[in-house]
Amino acid sequence: MEAHIIIWKLGNVDFMIRADGTMEWEEQSRPAPTQAEYDVWVTEYNAEIASTKYQRDRAQAYASLQEQADMKYHDDVNGTSTWFDHIAAVKARFPKPE
Repeated sequence: MEAHIIIWKLGNVDFMIRADGTMEWEEQSRPAPTQAEYDVWVTEYNAEIASTKYQRDRAQAYASLQEQADMKYHDDVNGTSTWFDHIAAVKARFPKPE
């Protein structure tokens, strides 16, 4: 079982990964997840990652906040729409799934 899936599903829980890659569950208030539970979580995790990919793509494509502020300033001074055009282009390139 991969730790990041368990952390994603349950939050920061107490477990230890042994050198052989197996996990030792230290959380006493909850039993270790079964393989079936883990398999469901992997499916849920992969669906979440796929459904939010556009957000990560947009975050990389947007100009920095400093650059966007500069665009807004020059748009106000010059009566242009550089900032709006930039945002619209990123949103069109990476549309939100319906």
